[in-house]
Parts: sequence; structure tokens; C-alpha cells
Amino acid sequence: MAGLSRRYLIGGLLAGLAGEALADAPRVSLRPLVRPGGSVAPSGAPVKPEVTAAAELISRANLGGKVSFAVADMKTGEMLEAEQGDVPMPPASTAKIITTLYALSCLGPGYRFATRLIGTGPIVAGNLTGDLVLAGGGDPLLSTDGLGDMASDLARTGLRRVKGGFRVWGGALPYLSAIDASQPDYLGFNPAVSGLNLNFNRVNFVWKRAGGDYELSMDARAERFAPQVYSSRIRVVDRDLPVYTYARDARHEDWTVARRALGKGGSRWLPVRRPQLYAGDVFQTLARAAGVPLPAPEVAAALPEGTALVEQRSADLRAILKDMLKYSTNLTAEAVGMAASVRRGISSHVASGREMSRWANERAGVTSIRLVDHSGLGGASRISTADMVRVLVRLGPDAGMRGLLKGYAFHDDSGRKLKGQDVRVSAKTGTLNFVSALAGYITTADGRELAFATLTGDVARRDAIPESQRERPEGSRAWVVRSRRLQQALIERWAAIYGA
Repeated sequence: MAGLSRRYLIGGLLAGLAGEALADAPRVSLRPLVRPGGSVAPSGAPVKPEVTAAAELISRANLGGKVSFAVADMKTGEMLEAEQGDVPMPPASTAKIITTLYALSCLGPGYRFATRLIGTGPIVAGNLTGDLVLAGGGDPLLSTDGLGDMASDLARTGLRRVKGGFRVWGGALPYLSAIDASQPDYLGFNPAVSGLNLNFNRVNFVWKRAGGDYELSMDARAERFAPQVYSSRIRVVDRDLPVYTYARDARHEDWTVARRALGKGGSRWLPVRRPQLYAGDVFQTLARAAGVPLPAPEVAAALPEGTALVEQRSADLRAILKDMLKYSTNLTAEAVGMAASVRRGISSHVASGREMSRWANERAGVTSIRLVDHSGLGGASRISTADMVRVLVRLGPDAGMRGLLKGYAFHDDSGRKLKGQDVRVSAKTGTLNFVSALAGYITTADGRELAFATLTGDVARRDAIPESQRERPEGSRAWVVRSRRLQQALIERWAAIYGA
């Protein structure tokens, strides 16, 4: 399947609500107010006196920690205004802007990931005399529906029996058990990464009341197929906390869930830590339904030689990146960033984050970029707003960056979208606990093009959150709302000052 539908993406992403659930535009508009005086921009140009001073907007937001912003003219590159613009701060998911530029440069916009079914021997009278290998190529959008189509295509070759084994291979990209090891085990937006990824490496946990107990299931649902999963298991335990526990053995990922957390029923995506076995488990079920029974999957240490019986290619890279920026999918960012580094001879995720940072610093002529991953999930990543703006100005146009970014909607004081805005904004949001970011492009009413970045973060407050509260820490939602109000107020300020 070339890509995933909007409904499937939204449904899956909402299951991982805590990581990027607050990644929409600010909900409340702070209109510039008449003030008695103005500040001076770095360029020396006086700020119009009728616009609220940036310092007052920041004070009004009452965020604590640090607030940084920068805004520049796209045509000249002149930095028009900045506040702590040279202070490196966590970029959260705005780091995906860097990943996008890096992947396009290293792989090219037309790059496609290939997932293959390989036979290591000939097919004679419907019998494959060797092994069947499900070989991943790093596709971050591979879904159960895609595997279902591959199973049907396999059956159409005339294959009815595999005399050898069924093997899975994900070595096209190095394996990572979790994007950010500091996050709790159960967060669906923090899965494993490998060269064979399925459903963003998440499994769907479903529960409902049955008498005095619960019926539980684990499935790999997509739009057309929803096979049961056997490589992940879960059971209910009588306790209050923790809500989930995780363990694994040679063939299974085992979860427990606290009974008191379940209520009447529901579903939730949980992360997968062994994506190769997960994909093999799901494909075995789909192949059996298509008339090709397979033995239990085994992980191949190296890619076996053989003939490709079925091949599925992904959408092109530019389409993948546009979806990644719209839905802020961490698995996609890690897969495309790592694929770009593999092209450059890098063989680990740690080294890949460093290589991408080095590339961006050199290409954009900046110094502050230090990224520990490709998604922005790791809280140790840093970039300054001034350098993010320089990246947008110097590297963005040739890559068509603005066309990949999501449109930004202004909201009124009641949270309703404002219609007929004469200022256009395309931007990437980013949200971690007590970290909020927004970066992108502004077109003012008179057509002037600006690049901007805002980073707000109370890192000390973030670091103090106990593990049991990291999914929804107390006060985080209200803090993010205030940050978004500030972001919109700053955009309105810049449009008023630097437009005609």
C-alpha cells in the first residue's frame, strides 16, 4: 500500500495522545493591544508603538523557564527581532524540520522504501523448496493492509506450501528498542525502530466487560484487516499502580494492566519492542487466510539470498514527509532519518543523530544544533531559535519546505477558528511535557515572507516529573495552552510590525 488513509492515521495517533496530543495551533487569540511605547528590533528599526511589546506578552503567558523566539526576512535573511535567540533549547517535534531537510538531501524526494517476500529456492508444483523471507526495507508506513495485499499477491504466484522456514529480516535499518529510553514502557508514540516496521510498531489492546471480568484481545487492525496478534499478550492484575507493566521472553511481549484502570471497555495502542516478530506474526495469519500456510516466524540475522516473489513499494519520500509533518509521527521521523544516515555509511541511531546535526550545522552555517534523535522526542536535543530560523531561510526554499508544512489556524478568544485571515502561516508544532515549540513561515497581508521560530520550555519542571505522571503530568495541559496563546500573539505581533 502506498500510504495510509487519514482516518487510519488519526485513529492511531489519537491512541498515543500524551506525546503529541497538544500539537495543534493555539486555541485563544491575543490581539495586539495599544501600548504607549515600543521596543527596538535587532535591525535597529523601531517597533510600532500600537503593538504590545514582546516582553509584556511573555510576562502575560507566565510560563516560567525560558522563552525564546526569532523572526527573519526570507528575502534578505535579516534577523528582524529575537528574544534569547541564541539560547539552545529543546525543539520537541520541530526537530522533524531538520529531519525532513536531511532526508530529502540524502535520499532524494522520489526515494521509495521496498518491502519484499523472497524465496530462497524455486517454486515447483506450488511448493517453495527453500525459505520464505519477509524482508523489510525500512518503510515507516507499512500497515496490516499492506501485508494483506502482499499475502494475496503471494498466493497469486501459485505458491501453496513452504517446505523450508518462514523468516523475517529487519536489518535494513539498525534496531532501536525505544526512541527515548527515559519514557515509560507503555507509551505508543515511543516504539521500537527497525528495518521492518508495522503499524508504526504498535499493537491495539482492546478490552470490554464480560460478567465480572474482562475480555482482552491484541490485534493489528488497519482499514481492511484486523488480525489477532499472538506475539503480544496481556492480562489483568488486581492493583492500583502501575497501570501497565512490560516484560518479554524469546517469542512474546507480555503486558499486565491494572484492573481499576480499565472501566467498562476501550482500546489503546501499545508500543511494540520486537517489530520483526510482530510483522511476521501478522503476516503468518494473513498468508494462512490467503491459502499459504506458514510456519512460525524466525528472525534472520542476515538477509538471505533469493528471488523476490512479491515487492511492495512505499509512497515517495516527499509524500511520506508531508504526512510525518502533519501527524508528527515519531516512528516515521526515526526511520527516514536513519535511512538517510545509512546512505552516508552510519550504522547506529546515536551516530545518526550526531551526523544529522553535523550536516545541518554545516549546510546552514550555524552551530547550535545538537539532536539526539530524528523525531525530537528525546529531551536532550537542543537548537536555538535563531539557528532554526536560519535553517528555514537558507535550506528551506530549495527543499520546498513551506509546501510540506501544515497550515496554521488562528483562533478567537473562545477557541473558534477565525475565517478570512489575511496572514498565512505554515508551521510545525512540537510538544513535550512543559516544552512547546512552533516554527515555520509567515506571509503578511502585503505579501512579505518571514521565517520564525518560538521555543518555550521549563526544563527543570519537566525533569522533576515522577515516572508515574509522565503521560499526563499535573499542570502540563494548562501550561501548553498558555504557551500557544503566546505563540499566536507573537505571530500577530510580527504580522502587524513587519507587514505593510
